[in-house]
Amino acid sequence: MRTEQHGIGVNKWIIAITVMTGTVMSALDTSIVNVALPYMRGNLGASVEEITWVATGYMLSNVIIMPLIAMLSTRYGRKRMYVASVVLFTVSSFLCAMSWDLTSLVVFRILQGAGGGALIPLSQAILRESFPPEEQGIAMGVYGFGVVLGPAFGPTIGGWLTDNFSWPWIFYINIPIGILNLLLVARFLHDPPYLKREKAKIDFPGLWLLIAGLGSLQMVLEKGEQQDWFASYFITYLAAASIIALLLFVWRELSTDKPAVDLRVLKNLPFASGTVLGGLLGIGLYGSLFLLPFFLQQLLGYPAFDSGLVLMPRSLAMAIMMPIAGRLYNRLGPKIIIGGGLIITAFAFWQLSRLSLNVGFWDLFLPQCLQGGGFGMIFVALSTAALSAIKRDEMNQATGIYNVVRQVFGSIGIAIAATELTRGQNVFRAGLVKYVTPYTSNSSNFIRVMTGAMMSRGADPATARYKAMGILNNQLERQAGMLSYNHVFWLVTVLFILSLPLVLLLREGRAEGGSEIMID
Repeated sequence: MRTEQHGIGVNKWIIAITVMTGTVMSALDTSIVNVALPYMRGNLGASVEEITWVATGYMLSNVIIMPLIAMLSTRYGRKRMYVASVVLFTVSSFLCAMSWDLTSLVVFRILQGAGGGALIPLSQAILRESFPPEEQGIAMGVYGFGVVLGPAFGPTIGGWLTDNFSWPWIFYINIPIGILNLLLVARFLHDPPYLKREKAKIDFPGLWLLIAGLGSLQMVLEKGEQQDWFASYFITYLAAASIIALLLFVWRELSTDKPAVDLRVLKNLPFASGTVLGGLLGIGLYGSLFLLPFFLQQLLGYPAFDSGLVLMPRSLAMAIMMPIAGRLYNRLGPKIIIGGGLIITAFAFWQLSRLSLNVGFWDLFLPQCLQGGGFGMIFVALSTAALSAIKRDEMNQATGIYNVVRQVFGSIGIAIAATELTRGQNVFRAGLVKYVTPYTSNSSNFIRVMTGAMMSRGADPATARYKAMGILNNQLERQAGMLSYNHVFWLVTVLFILSLPLVLLLREGRAEGGSEIMID
C-alpha cells in the first residue's frame, strides 16, 4: 500500500522508517546523557549544580520549540523544517562531543534540543497522514516506539558507551544516524498538497511570551529541588514570571488573528481531554523513569549499566504491547484500551509501593512488565484518540501542543517525585528515630553485636561502638529511603486511578483521523 504525498507514491513503511529514525535519535538524547554527567563533571571541572545544565539546557529548548512547529512549517515548508531540524541536531551533536568547556557544551546542548524537539511533533503529524484511517492505531504504535522507548533505553546505551569508550561517544553516535536520516528524508519525504506556505507576519509578542513562560516554568521544575523551592527568591521570581507570561500568552493567542500557537484547537473536547491524559501519563512515565534508576543505584548500590539491564523488562514489554494495542484499537476502542492500561499500570505501581530492601530481580520483573504493558496500551490508544478528531490542516498545531504538554508534565512528574522523595525520607527518618535508641532492646542488641564484631577484628571498644552506631545510622537511612520510595510509588498509583474518569471524555469508535489520505 502506497501513500500519495504531493503526487508521489511512497510506501507508508518507508515513510515510517524515515521519520522514526530522527524521532528515536531525538528521544534517546533526553536520557542518554544522564548517566554520563559524573564523567562530564570530572572532565570539565564543573560542580554538581553546574553540570545539570547539560540536561536542563536540552529540555528547555525542547519544550519551547515544540508548540512553534506549526507556524514554522507553514512559513518555511514542513520538509524544509524537518531537514533543518535534523541538520541542527546532527551538527550540534558533533559540537557537543568536541566541547572544550562547560559553557560550550551547554550552548551546543541548547541547539541540539531545538533540533530534536522539532522532530518529535513533525514525525507524529507525518505518520498520521501516511497511514490509512483504519491503521491510525498502528501509526501511533510506531511513533510510540521512538518517543517512549528512546528515554527508556537511553541510560543503558549511555552507560555502555561511557564505560567502554568515553562520554563524547554519546554524541558521536548521533552523527551517522543523522546523515542516514537526511538521505532518507531527501528521497522519500514530501510536503502534502494541503499544506499552504504563508509569509504572514510573525506573532512576535506571542512568541516572546511563550519563550518567557515555558522557559521560566522549565527552570522552576529543573532547579526547584536544588534551591529548596519557594524558600529561594530566584525560584519564586521565576514561578511568578512563568505564571504571568503564560497567562498573557493565552490571552494574546486567543485574541490575535495569526497566533504563533493556535490554542483554539483545544476547543476540541476529545483532543483537550486526550492532551490532559497525556500530561498525566507524562507525570507517571517520566517520574518512574527517574525513580527506578535512583532506587537501584543509590539505595541498592547497582552500577549504572546493571541498573539499565534490570529495567529492561519494562522497555521490552512496551515494545511488545504497542503494536498489539495499535491493532486492537479499532476493535475495542480507546476507552477500553486506555482504561485497562490505567488499571494495569496502577496495579504495577501499587506492587512497587510494597517493595523492601531485600528486593531482587524477580521482585521487580513482574511490576515492570505490567508497567510497560500498561504504558504501551495507554500511549498508543491515547495518541490515536486525541488526534482522531483533528482536521488535517491543524495536525501540526495539535501534535506540537500534545507533545509539549506531555514533556512539561513529565518535568513536573520528575520535580514532584524528587521533592516527595527528599521530604518523605526526612519524615520517615524522624518517625523511625524514636524507635532507635540505646534504650530499646532491638537497638541495644544490634549495637552490642556489631561492637563485638568490630572488636573481634582488632578495634578498641570506643572505636568499635562508634562504627556500630554508624552502621545502625546507615540502616536507618536506608529504611527511611525505602519507605519514601514506597510513598512516591503509592502517589503515582493514586494518580492513575484518579485519571480514569477522564477516559469517558475521549472520542469512541474507529480511528478515522482528521486527514484525508490517498491510497493507490
